Amino acid sequence: MAEANNNLSFERFHLRPIDEINGFKVRPGLYEQNGATAIPSGVNFTVPTNGGTSVELLLFKNREDEPYAVIPFPENYRIGNVYSMIVFDLNIEDFEYAYRVDGPYDKEKGLIFDKNRILLDMYAKSVTGQSEWGKKKSSKSFYKARVVRNDFDWGSEPNPNIGLEDLVIYEMHVRGFTKDESSGVKYPGTFAGVMEKIPYLKDLGINAVELMPVFEFDEIKENRKYNDKVLVDYWGYNPISFFAPNTSYAAKTEDNSSGTELKKLIKRLHDNGIECLLDVVFNHTAEGNEMGPSISFKGFDNNIYYMLTPRGEYYNFSGCGNTLNCNHPVVRYMILECLRYWVTDYHVDGFRFDLASILGRNEDGSPMSNAPLLQNLAYDQILADVKLIAEAWDAGGLYQVGTFPSWNRWAEWNGKYRDDMRDFLKGDIGLMPVAARRVAGSKDIYDPEHRGENASVNFINCHDGFTLWDMYCYNSKHNEANGWNNTDGADDNRSWNCGWEGETDNENINKLRRRLCKNAMTTLLMSRGTPMFLAGDEFLNTQYGNNNTYCQDSPISWLEWGFLEKNREHFRFTRHLIKFRNEHPVIRKYMGGCSLGFPDNWSLGPDHTKVLRVVFAGRNAENTADDIVCFAINTHWERQDCYLPELPHYLCWQIETDSSLEIYKAGFPEIWDKKVRTNGNMINMEARSSMVFSVVRV
Repeated sequence: MAEANNNLSFERFHLRPIDEINGFKVRPGLYEQNGATAIPSGVNFTVPTNGGTSVELLLFKNREDEPYAVIPFPENYRIGNVYSMIVFDLNIEDFEYAYRVDGPYDKEKGLIFDKNRILLDMYAKSVTGQSEWGKKKSSKSFYKARVVRNDFDWGSEPNPNIGLEDLVIYEMHVRGFTKDESSGVKYPGTFAGVMEKIPYLKDLGINAVELMPVFEFDEIKENRKYNDKVLVDYWGYNPISFFAPNTSYAAKTEDNSSGTELKKLIKRLHDNGIECLLDVVFNHTAEGNEMGPSISFKGFDNNIYYMLTPRGEYYNFSGCGNTLNCNHPVVRYMILECLRYWVTDYHVDGFRFDLASILGRNEDGSPMSNAPLLQNLAYDQILADVKLIAEAWDAGGLYQVGTFPSWNRWAEWNGKYRDDMRDFLKGDIGLMPVAARRVAGSKDIYDPEHRGENASVNFINCHDGFTLWDMYCYNSKHNEANGWNNTDGADDNRSWNCGWEGETDNENINKLRRRLCKNAMTTLLMSRGTPMFLAGDEFLNTQYGNNNTYCQDSPISWLEWGFLEKNREHFRFTRHLIKFRNEHPVIRKYMGGCSLGFPDNWSLGPDHTKVLRVVFAGRNAENTADDIVCFAINTHWERQDCYLPELPHYLCWQIETDSSLEIYKAGFPEIWDKKVRTNGNMINMEARSSMVFSVVRV
């Protein structure tokens, strides 16, 4: 302790004030520490700007809009392009801060400095005025930041560090997951609300949640009314700050402890063996195009942080007005520093990158074969154990599923899996060979030699599009509530309404829909690759045909937990599939040669049947016995014979699931404890049904 005190005194001795500006004692700061950081003697403020000629620090009383102090950075407090200053005797609980930056104005060169514009720190760890969802406390058009106290105790428990091949990812919107009254939580729509549902997640069996954007965004920045209902930026894909969590997702105002509730959630997830992945948006910001506001990046270095045309206008490969200039060295460094921060300070386990093809574009917008940013992330030492998952396309037409630069490190949302399996599952003919390849791991897309064994993240439904239930209730999107005359959202849904558009009381149609949902979930969880499904699909939640709920902070987007009881049979079915997948690693990865000589995975051709059968064969985890699983699906409208590989007399096929049966209503495994076995190699399958078999001893 004495040594620590001596070190502290030594540090304070060397951090003495050397100047006084407008009544504040100051000295040059810590130039490599971006943002605002509390230190024992005050606060260090560091801000980079390449084109700015002067910078002012503005201090505000909490929740006030006029600064009580303006402290210009002396010119000799600048090294290179970085301004840094320690301001002494500041209590971080007493103030909020922002900046003003002066510099040249030449719009065609992308230089739009404005010495009167108040700017948010690009490295802000907490953004103020956003703590209550739907209400902005400031009437001004600028944002301020707080200095964050980083004293969260993570304890000694390690992160789960689950292999990508062993994950079952559950995509979730933090607010929508528990906002509806039916969720029954104490703190609906918050990180704390998600925390209350962890026992449910553990019971379901998933071991990773992927949180839709939790970076700070302003849900009411461009709100509008339609049919007397307020429409907002509900999804959050318009980031204001990359380093700050969305404060309105916290159950209580956190101020200088911003992020604590999210850290508690992540720690609690880890304690229950569940990883936390973040859906991150580094392709654009909320500043928009020429008509958009100057919040932060535009005011510090517009021509560096954004891709600009030769006339100084914004390239729009994001579809949202601007495109982040990801492969400029300055921006590249900022993104890397940001991800490191979320891993070291929040213990995040991985990232899904929205419109990730933009991260591989050059400064002029052209695609790069070996983008420096993607390579830096792939080889970064801090990020070495972190999952990197790309949405391998963008709004500018660059589609890279299967060709995304990876260095054997990046995985991808497999959009081809989604499209091919949607077509196949609704009964389109001629798709059996491609469906077999998708179930077997899409090696035709992801060559294991160059992409490894874990490049494919398989999904059929996600936040962007129909829910699983809606996929079999609607032939067309029904986005009228969004206020764009149903012109928004994708038209290529590859869905089938089973003969009736929307909800119906016809039990035959509903029975078929439930079976098709089971088929889809079975296919997803019996496919090699990392499965991901949308929160609520395990109990057939609906969005009433809306396939683009980005603006719907309403029951359209919120999970209706009453469906859990109504569709508990489907929930139990899904839970059983997840459990079965976890018990049979041969579904997830190569497990060594099977003693029967069966190959690792292969599909049985259609020959004289319309049933797709994919067999996974290998050894169990202990290498003491064979592990053989067969997935079979009949997408035809008539019953079909299913032929299974012949087995030695001492082995037989055991039926593990059958989507044509609704046995889970009474609970599993009570009614299914005496599993059906067959010594033969032929099963007559119901129309539009799927089955899973395992090999057991007689």
